[in-house]
Amino acid sequence: MKTLSRKPDIPPCEACDGLSTSIFCVLTKPELSHLSENKTFNLYKKGQVIFYEGNMPQGIYCIHSGKVKIHKMGDDGKMQIVRLAKKNNIIGYRALLSGENYNATATAIEDTLVCFFPKNIYLNLLAGNPRFSMSTIQMLSTDLKVAEHMITNMAQKQVRERMAEALLLLKEFFGLEEDGATINTVLTREDIGNLAGTTTETSIRVLSDFNKSRIVKLMGKKIRILNLKELIKIANLSE
Repeated sequence: MKTLSRKPDIPPCEACDGLSTSIFCVLTKPELSHLSENKTFNLYKKGQVIFYEGNMPQGIYCIHSGKVKIHKMGDDGKMQIVRLAKKNNIIGYRALLSGENYNATATAIEDTLVCFFPKNIYLNLLAGNPRFSMSTIQMLSTDLKVAEHMITNMAQKQVRERMAEALLLLKEFFGLEEDGATINTVLTREDIGNLAGTTTETSIRVLSDFNKSRIVKLMGKKIRILNLKELIKIANLSE
């Protein structure tokens, strides 16, 4: 995890190294220039909230670097992670498009640099660029598919299966470190439990069991996958 001692300069959108994999890649040079002229950016320290559930959105956020969890509080008072976000991901756009308050909270899980684009700038781009509108629709569809998959898992899978799939999700989403086995993010046992829809105590117990069975190796808050095939089997997934 990178720790940023001060807020660095952010390049203009047209010079961003993540442009080619961002939804903004379909914008014209004048549109990108206009976007840059109107954006602001901020450094959110680990654990700092980017936006709160219940607040009204004023624009959208693009993650320049770092990692974010999107989570909401259930009626039982338990937190549920509904989405993860990383570099080049857009967050906060669904509430903006629907004209509603945020239905979840976004929190940095490591030091994270975020660009902010005002509501009118984003909506004007949607209205004026059909390719950008289509990119936004595709992004919305992908997020909806992931959400539907998570809801299905909560209803149909046992906790051990959900925990295994949560680890596989972290592996696929954040990737692996240079050793090719250690998940490239640090989450608390509580966060992993929230991602799998279970309690912190159950998360600790299941991870300990995976560790004893040499499916994973726990190294503080780091997790190294030792037996990927077995983890996929437990998650009840096809390779």
